[in-house]
Amino acid sequence: MSRYYLYQDEQRCIFCRSCEVQCKVNKGLGVGPKPNKVVVTSPVVRNGQARATYVFTTCHHCEDPYCVQACPIGAVQKRPKDGIVFIDQELCVGCKSCIMACPWGAPQWDEEKGIAVKCDYCKDRIDAGLKPACVTACPTNSLLFGPAERIPAIKRARYARRRFTGNV
Repeated sequence: MSRYYLYQDEQRCIFCRSCEVQCKVNKGLGVGPKPNKVVVTSPVVRNGQARATYVFTTCHHCEDPYCVQACPIGAVQKRPKDGIVFIDQELCVGCKSCIMACPWGAPQWDEEKGIAVKCDYCKDRIDAGLKPACVTACPTNSLLFGPAERIPAIKRARYARRRFTGNV
């Protein structure tokens, strides 16, 4: 698994899609591919009212990624230092093997460029000490990013605050 974890607090998400837009801007993507996306799930009852739930989906940066195994030329790679799975855009020949191999639909086809693209946690930004673009764009702090071992404590703290104070 990746050394990092990207967590979404679904109760804070307002479906503004800022994360999707900022990702596409940061990666220079056109209309088609969405390396991350927010999907609407069936309504849930919260505080006596029906409310939609919005779920952020992106690459899981698997321990043993099928997309890496499926790439015949080694364009899809996993960084040894932190486990981030990425596609080397210079090497990708557009065979779509990674797209077909991923059970999560993480690699997407970029029609304009004729190559596959996917979330790489904005590895260039991480290397510069910044957070992924989607996280910085979220106006409600629904998305949290950090070392995998720190996120469970943050999740517990948010749950406790919500449970005992009612604050989201």
